[in-house]
Amino acid sequence: MDLMKPENGQSVGMRTVRRFLLLLAVGAGLEVAASRAALAAPAAAQSGMRSVAEIAEATRPSLVKITQIGREGEYGVGSGFVVREDGLIVTNRHVIGEARRLKVEGSDGRVHEVVEVFAHDAKLDLAILRVATKGLKPLRLGDSQQAKQGEPIVAMGNPEGLAYSVVEGVISEAQRDVEGQSMIQVAIPIERGNSGGPLLDREGRVLGVLTLKSARTENLGFAMPSAALKKLLEKPNPIPMERWLTIGVLNPRFWTTVMGAQWTQRAGVVQVAQSGDGFGGRALCLWNDKPEEARFEASVSVRLADEAGAAGLAFCADGGARHYGFYPTGGRLRLTRFDGPDVFSWKILRELDSDAYRPGDWNTLRVRVEGARIQCFVNGTQVLELEDAGMRGGLAGLCKFRKTAANFKDFRTGEDVSEKRLSPAVEGGLREAVEGLRAGKLSREAAFDSLSKERDSSRRLLSEKSAALEKEAALLRVFATELHQRTVRAELSAELALPDAEADLLRCALLLSKHDNPDLDVAAYERGVEQMVRELKTDADIAAGTGVAVRRLNRYLFEENGFHGSRSDYGNPSNSYLNEVLDDREGLPITLSVLYIELARRLGIPGISGIPLPGRFMVGYREVEGGEYALVDVYEGGRLLTMEEGVAAVSADGVVPASAKRPSPKKDILLRMVRNLLGPLMDSRNTPKEALPYLEMVLALDPDAARERFTRAFLREGAGERAAAAEDVRWMLEHLPPGVGEDKRETLEQWLGRLER
Repeated sequence: MDLMKPENGQSVGMRTVRRFLLLLAVGAGLEVAASRAALAAPAAAQSGMRSVAEIAEATRPSLVKITQIGREGEYGVGSGFVVREDGLIVTNRHVIGEARRLKVEGSDGRVHEVVEVFAHDAKLDLAILRVATKGLKPLRLGDSQQAKQGEPIVAMGNPEGLAYSVVEGVISEAQRDVEGQSMIQVAIPIERGNSGGPLLDREGRVLGVLTLKSARTENLGFAMPSAALKKLLEKPNPIPMERWLTIGVLNPRFWTTVMGAQWTQRAGVVQVAQSGDGFGGRALCLWNDKPEEARFEASVSVRLADEAGAAGLAFCADGGARHYGFYPTGGRLRLTRFDGPDVFSWKILRELDSDAYRPGDWNTLRVRVEGARIQCFVNGTQVLELEDAGMRGGLAGLCKFRKTAANFKDFRTGEDVSEKRLSPAVEGGLREAVEGLRAGKLSREAAFDSLSKERDSSRRLLSEKSAALEKEAALLRVFATELHQRTVRAELSAELALPDAEADLLRCALLLSKHDNPDLDVAAYERGVEQMVRELKTDADIAAGTGVAVRRLNRYLFEENGFHGSRSDYGNPSNSYLNEVLDDREGLPITLSVLYIELARRLGIPGISGIPLPGRFMVGYREVEGGEYALVDVYEGGRLLTMEEGVAAVSADGVVPASAKRPSPKKDILLRMVRNLLGPLMDSRNTPKEALPYLEMVLALDPDAARERFTRAFLREGAGERAAAAEDVRWMLEHLPPGVGEDKRETLEQWLGRLER
């Protein structure tokens, strides 16, 4: 279960040289360490250093083997170790997977029940489990910040499933940056199953957690430092095991799985892995809404992890073993009728090759059932039609076979779910717009105006053309992206133009995420939040008054579901995207606050607002109308504070503007979220063009934002859009505040004159 690091961009010769030099360095390190150990043996004995055999004997009672359990039984193994005697066990985040049942077995053969995931951090690749067994023997944590190059170390784990082996080596580099994370590089053989095991100094103290294996050489690996583990122990985000098993699981209100396999959902994409229980590894995932029997269509986009696999659409399914299947397999397309559970009760109705199918890519499959006729389409092209009335009625959904891993998105059923093509007139206008842009005969604004009535279709066609027309690909991709972003800005502006009480803050936050991820399924996340609302709706505490309801929300979000503030990667944009916050249960104060506020609004809890304290957005609540606001610090697990305590937490002198202690309008909350994404890009001397879409969004929501308008003018001029830049400079001249010096006005006038020339 170790993550493998590929070699990127290196020739075979260069890789050979690098490996040779690396092995020389490793060998030299081992020789130096051995020489030092031999010369300093008496001193080592006095300093507490122990032999490898002694360390192994003392450590073994603290080691565990961690196994993921699926429908087919055990299918993944890793290592772990006890860190606290009350049942806390450390391992890697990737060892425990997601929504997996876990088996923890000690070196004495005892199996320990996992009762919660005490803490986890995907970016650090660390996880801490709590088991029901008490009185376990913990390992001591050492100080990884004191680790030194050449220091002898010992590693223990379960290589290739062989329990509790030991190996010795040296530290190659005490602090090595690996993808932005400081790690300990070790010259030591690490095998599959070692992940999660302890890296020990020669006194038996934990310096780190073995976390991934190098692809460059068998004797090079990495460990997450114990300093990172200590931070995780200090600020856990516990999730009970029954809740952990629901993360990423399909909502049973919408989907029913048949014949096993592992079906999950993330970012609106359904994923499947493992073999099903049906013959040939067959498994189904059926949409619970029954389509019309006489005439209906079903459609889904599917991408196979391996073209040797098989996965696609199921339809006319009876909820058992009978259904049709239309799917790619081995690069070909197949329509099959399954009349029962065994190999003797299925029939391949048609199998064919088609140029419409794109191996290795997303492919949209669609079937149309009308009377006895079945039509099958791939990427809008009809590939087969036949008469077969063997089954009708039932449900439609997804199917997979063998050990196929596949992703599905955009599943739909209805009378007509085909993608609507552009009308000839609109397509002709689009072609003219593209040609006009390419030749410089048409302004961007005029092109956007001509396409505004067919935005979604235009974006799709632009994307298609960008792949087909190589010479125009760059222009079309940029155009398609900007068209999408303009659409999102228009939707956001329309939503936030509503009275504040009516605007849907959840939808606005998800639209902000969609701005940077066009494939994001906003509705899927809205349904997920509604499911959370249903779980709480009948809870007596929710209706018992705001104070009681706040405490119940705190328990639900932070104790039962493990939502928490980002610890290791605060500035990552993922923390500003609400869909990723919902997926990972980790975010910034403002994104966690948005979820909290919107849950409270949907549950009818009064007196809940966002309080825009500087540097730390918080949730405010009050028991009575007009009363004093108290605070919920969502970043710190729902800690309850008075307003004075909250101000003291963010201000050294205990003073903040009065406006920062009043409820924030929803538009201001969105603007703060946009500026969180824009902030790292804003540098007056060198602001990159990637900042422009966020500047456009700020100005769409707040036209009076002078700083952003100045920066946009600067970027527009740099992009050659002189007329657009001049518009911004004119606005700044017209809106100069009273008392501004003549030198600033003169500077703007000179800038405008240069642009107009």
